[in-house]
Amino acid sequence: MKWIRVMLIVTSLIIGIGSSHVVHAEEKDDGEARMALYKKTEALTDIPWEYIAAIDQYERQVHDNPKEGRVTAIETDPLFWTGSAGEMPSALFPDGWGEDGNGDKSIDIENDEDVLWSLGNYIKSFGTTKEDIKIALWNYYKRDLTVQTIMNNAKVFEEFGTVSLTKRSFPLPLNTNYSYRSTWGDARGFGGRRIHEGTDIFANYGVPVKSTTYGVIEMKGWNRYGGWRIGIRDIYNIYHYYAHLQSFSEDLEVGDVVKPGDVVGGVGATGYGPPGTSGKFPPHLHYGMYQDNGKNEWSFDPYPYLKRWERMEQSN
Repeated sequence: MKWIRVMLIVTSLIIGIGSSHVVHAEEKDDGEARMALYKKTEALTDIPWEYIAAIDQYERQVHDNPKEGRVTAIETDPLFWTGSAGEMPSALFPDGWGEDGNGDKSIDIENDEDVLWSLGNYIKSFGTTKEDIKIALWNYYKRDLTVQTIMNNAKVFEEFGTVSLTKRSFPLPLNTNYSYRSTWGDARGFGGRRIHEGTDIFANYGVPVKSTTYGVIEMKGWNRYGGWRIGIRDIYNIYHYYAHLQSFSEDLEVGDVVKPGDVVGGVGATGYGPPGTSGKFPPHLHYGMYQDNGKNEWSFDPYPYLKRWERMEQSN
């Protein structure tokens, strides 16, 4: 079945999931300059800074880091900026929303202050409540997952009061007995021929499972393959999947904000059957990562990131 793994890796490279993109996005930290722009936009438009920050954070993953000379990565559609001039789709932005945001008498689609001022005013045209902003985002992006991701990012930024959130955590305590190797792309047979979309970390029953990142609990419950599992979407448009859990942490609910090191459950051996099935394989954590680029979402190999986070904790 080696050809399955080879084809998966080739396909992944073609659609651009190379790990360098994610690492590059995580390593760049210009939080002070960003926060200044977000807070200024909030003061001028009445849109809370965390939503402006969340939009920029989302677009940083879609367009990579900002262009040279820019602080934000938001790239507005020319139709949004200048208007549709009667052409399709004229109902979206009939007059255009591009405006001078810094008082230099120029309307520049590549100027951060102009872009944030214009986008803030567009959102404000729908209102300034959470639901108003959510509606505005849907009308702007026309994609449910994008809106959900931005709203989640805003919750995280509001919770911690900053966009400089670079800490990471290995998913199991380093002082426990565990082992793992790269198993992403391996063949699996249960439920039909498929590939393994993660790394298995073997450990004893009940070993605490931790959030590796800042994010929001997006999913919690049973799956016939994954057993009891939790999904966390982080601020880098990455979905983290924790499967085969023995249990969940008490009071943990969908929509909760988590940070690196927060315990979300315990290692188990659940899955491969109806709810409650357990013991069909040794206890382990299945850890998967999925990147979203604004159009598609795909699995990529978490092993290099697990090794990196493990080394980071060992050095602290």
